Amino acid sequence: MLKNNAMQPDLIAPCGMNCGVCSGYLALTYDIKQKGIRIPYCAGCRIREKKCSFLKKRCENLRNNTIQYCFECDAFPCKNLQGIDKRYRTYFRMSMIENLEHIKKEGINKFLRQQKKKWACPTCGGTVCCHNGLCFHCDFNKLENKKKLYRWE
Repeated sequence: MLKNNAMQPDLIAPCGMNCGVCSGYLALTYDIKQKGIRIPYCAGCRIREKKCSFLKKRCENLRNNTIQYCFECDAFPCKNLQGIDKRYRTYFRMSMIENLEHIKKEGINKFLRQQKKKWACPTCGGTVCCHNGLCFHCDFNKLENKKKLYRWE
């Protein structure tokens, strides 16, 4: 059984994205380019000092480091966050706004425990990718043959 290491506080972006379940982070973790699959690598927004890849360019609070999470902003949820959230709810079975509300209400540790359960691979205990519903360890054959790498079946 693989240990689920993707659930760390520094992998939760200000916008509520859990970078630990992102295809870019999992591609890096499993080094899938070496196995012939072309998914860009990413270590996570906070780790790369990006604050939030989705919103930083559009948000003064993130650019100026005045907030840690978007729920700390008076405009939460802003129009930009709502747009990203709608896309993720539609295509990737997660809601950044729900993630942020959970963190605000229950704290980061309870949120991480919930995420670990939600995204745990039932076979190996690793992490299921939010972008395609696959475990990059157990479902490598499916990933390798998948035409649309960023869609659930």
